[in-house]
Amino acid sequence: MAFKIMLDTNIILDLTLERTQDYADLRKIYARITGGYLKCYTTTSIIQTSAYWLVKEKGLIQTKKIILAILNDITIIEANHDIVVDAMYSTMNDIDDAMQYYTALHHKLDAFISRDKDFIKSATSKLPVYHPEDFIRKFI
Repeated sequence: MAFKIMLDTNIILDLTLERTQDYADLRKIYARITGGYLKCYTTTSIIQTSAYWLVKEKGLIQTKKIILAILNDITIIEANHDIVVDAMYSTMNDIDDAMQYYTALHHKLDAFISRDKDFIKSATSKLPVYHPEDFIRKFI
């Protein structure tokens, strides 16, 4: 069974907008997703936030094409009432991060990839949050 990951909004935007110096590293991770070595998940919230910024850069038609292409490779998972309650009771200071994290935790994902340093620090051993460079070093 493939290693199960979630990509944070900042990673999806960096990948789709090709806006970082380590774009090649992100492509390596995405190639592992499309190759079936990694199973990737996201939430509607991450897609909505990504789409908002993509429309500003690429326009509506191009954004729809990009999101549809992503959804060929990434599966949507969602939170339910209990997950949201758990996220609110967590010690995480960022509500959005807590919601994404507890959704991934509930769905038994293996890792979360983000650039958010505070998010990375607030993760537990049950679900580590990796910077892309650290994820590549450890798993690819």
